[in-house]
Amino acid sequence: MTDIHAMMIEIGTKAKAAATELAFASAERKHAALIAAADKVWTERAEIIAANELDLAYGREKGLSDAMMDRLMLNEDRIRAMMDGLRTIAEQPDPIGEVMEEWDRPTGLHIKRVRTPLGVIGVIYESRPNVTADAGALCLKAGNAVILRGGSEGYNSSKAIHDCLVYGLKSARLSENAIQLIPTRDRAAVQELLTMTAYVDVIVPRGGKGLVGLVQREARVPVFAHLEGIVHIYIDKEADPIKTLDVVLNAKTRRTGICGAAECLLIHRDVADSLGNGVIRSLIDAGVEVRVGAGLDHIAGTQPATQDDWGKEYLDSIISAKIVDDLDEAIEHIRTFSSSHTDCIMTEDIAARDMFFQKVDSAILMHNASTQFADGAEFGMGAEIGIATGKMHARGPVGAKQLTSFKYLVHGQGTIRS
Repeated sequence: MTDIHAMMIEIGTKAKAAATELAFASAERKHAALIAAADKVWTERAEIIAANELDLAYGREKGLSDAMMDRLMLNEDRIRAMMDGLRTIAEQPDPIGEVMEEWDRPTGLHIKRVRTPLGVIGVIYESRPNVTADAGALCLKAGNAVILRGGSEGYNSSKAIHDCLVYGLKSARLSENAIQLIPTRDRAAVQELLTMTAYVDVIVPRGGKGLVGLVQREARVPVFAHLEGIVHIYIDKEADPIKTLDVVLNAKTRRTGICGAAECLLIHRDVADSLGNGVIRSLIDAGVEVRVGAGLDHIAGTQPATQDDWGKEYLDSIISAKIVDDLDEAIEHIRTFSSSHTDCIMTEDIAARDMFFQKVDSAILMHNASTQFADGAEFGMGAEIGIATGKMHARGPVGAKQLTSFKYLVHGQGTIRS
């Protein structure tokens, strides 16, 4: 523990120094670092995949579910997507120094509010090694140093990806300490990171309920909460059958282990026996276990839902389904059980859509679109550091702009206050 403490203090000290340098780094040098890192990720793809094979073996030994193994797995397509994400972030306008607002006062003062880096960000994540690239790139773009702590199951993959990021930093003559990966699986390092108030400005946890709960309980550093994705789709009585079938199947089955995967269907009573029945049968045919409430239990192949199924993030080929009398009941269910991550309405009724958008207070609300789009890359951010479900500072996909703060620049002409 003493060794872990000393190691973390050294990492924090280096990160703080690197953050000071990055705050003044030019947009061109940050761009160059990200492009070089992207190129390196692609040229080193065989080595990254080989490292990932070690992690997959470790995950199988730990007994990870198929969905979690899918989150852990890297192949050429996913590495290409990682490279594309790095390039997209590189090409975005540099947020630092952006004038967010400016105005004149009757006193003669001219005031600007401009974007500034947060400083040092600690990112704690599970399973998905691509977060190493996403988080490192977004923090760098926003002028922040970052301390990364990936899950033990993705240790080798994260290290291989981190090496590519460091290569990019060096090639652009930026401090390699701007993006540091904690070099141990020891959980004591997480406990240290959560209390490093002298070195770390904010913590971003990205993972399951257990991880986020631990961080929120133990952290002495401010936290951007990324809670579990308890994602609902409400099928309104005016839903289009073809759109609904396509969206629900994609939202549940495309990738079951991501936070944007649908976990609960709410079906208007008027279409329960028609559209609702058809959707449930299609899910069952696709290999999904459907746990149903009263009124749907006659459908062959379903399982009875329990109270614990409402508000549960399965991250697996399982979904719950419930009949509601109307939109108001659907909204009330979501308010009770949602994690405020992403929720969707399927309807052709614009008034129903508008009421859903107005009354449901989740970070992302969707209309006639798969919840699997709840992703910073799909929002045009290149990547994301997570989906923030809180309401302070950042909410929804956290991209480079969301990893900034601001300061006021006040200009006068010898102006004094009376």
